[in-house]
Amino acid sequence: MSWRILLFTAFFLAGCQGVADNTSGYGLGREATAQEIAAWDIDVTPDGHGLPAGSGSVSQGAAVYTQKCFACHGQEGVGGVNDRLVLAYVPGVVYAEGMTPKTIGNYWPYATTLYDYIYRAMPHTEPGSLTAAEVYSLTAYLLNRNGIIDDNAVMNADTLPQVTMPARELFYFSDEVN
Repeated sequence: MSWRILLFTAFFLAGCQGVADNTSGYGLGREATAQEIAAWDIDVTPDGHGLPAGSGSVSQGAAVYTQKCFACHGQEGVGGVNDRLVLAYVPGVVYAEGMTPKTIGNYWPYATTLYDYIYRAMPHTEPGSLTAAEVYSLTAYLLNRNGIIDDNAVMNADTLPQVTMPARELFYFSDEVN
């Protein structure tokens, strides 16, 4: 065996011994503060848990959409360089076959998780940059464009979980492990 292999093996085993003896972690970083954890704890569950304070209307959402979404998703969400957002649900259409684009109106199961996705991931160029009010407004606008809520609807932590999505029947909850 060459001296290089022996030297590498010695260093490797010494490193493993150091990790095995370190019962308090790897000695890197620090424990996150409650404030740091709260800043990342922004998920919203299907039942609405985690929705922040704030509200937004359909008309406010139209203005935000034009400013921050139009370039990627096209006029009124019907098509652009990125995914189409608006297409009504039609009972009986088999969406799983890939013939019809899956949109908010015909395939999204919960209005609350629409809020969650927009809040965390949009706009694509600056994810997480929208305020809670902007996200409520965009959610209201997109739900309205898909024919799910009225023109004068206002979305907030109380009203959003009450929205029943048309394609909800396509989904079921299962805690089974395959």
